[in-house]
Amino acid sequence: MADLEQSKEMAKIAIAALEDTKASDIRTIDISDVSVLADYFIIASGSNTRQIQAMADNVEEKLGRAGHPAKSVEGYNEAKWILLDFGDVIVHVFDEQNRMVYDLERIWRDGRQIDPDAL
Repeated sequence: MADLEQSKEMAKIAIAALEDTKASDIRTIDISDVSVLADYFIIASGSNTRQIQAMADNVEEKLGRAGHPAKSVEGYNEAKWILLDFGDVIVHVFDEQNRMVYDLERIWRDGRQIDPDAL
């Protein structure tokens, strides 16, 4: 795992990329104390397939330019839940229905939801 400062910087870049593409209900969960999977989960919603793919594309492009290529991308073609794994930061981009079904905020409630401005 990278150090926490690098993870914070990656999270900031991902959040800005999501905001650029009009993502809704962006949540950041610090899971560094409860999991070895990553330091941060970032969860956001989009309203349609094109927007969800554009959100994922923008996150991947911005983090890639900053020297953090995605290790894996899942669910891109269906665009109901796209998972972008950057190692220490994992970005989940959902359509509204699947976000409610999977409810990651509840599953990862042991993590700490943080205000992106606090990063």
